[in-house]
Amino acid sequence: MEEKKSAFSHKVTFTNRQGGTVTGVRDVSSFDDKEILLLTDFGKMILKGEKLHVGRLDLAQGEVDITGRVDCFQYVQKSAQPEESFWKRMFR
Repeated sequence: MEEKKSAFSHKVTFTNRQGGTVTGVRDVSSFDDKEILLLTDFGKMILKGEKLHVGRLDLAQGEVDITGRVDCFQYVQKSAQPEESFWKRMFR
């Protein structure tokens, strides 16, 4: 199976933990003032902090600006293999 090429370069830039810009974003899945979940070309990305806000969202360019204090961010690893169907697991 061929891996899909990234439409945008992926870059994360924060300044003094007070927000910044993430590129290579496909969608904002959910957000509140403590957590933002982004769908990027490299998988899901979770940002955690305080008073977080999605300031500017440009999905045509794949960019999002984040304001607030960023305490951490992490990628949620994509599964290396696609999930097997129920029937395939039953009849191994």
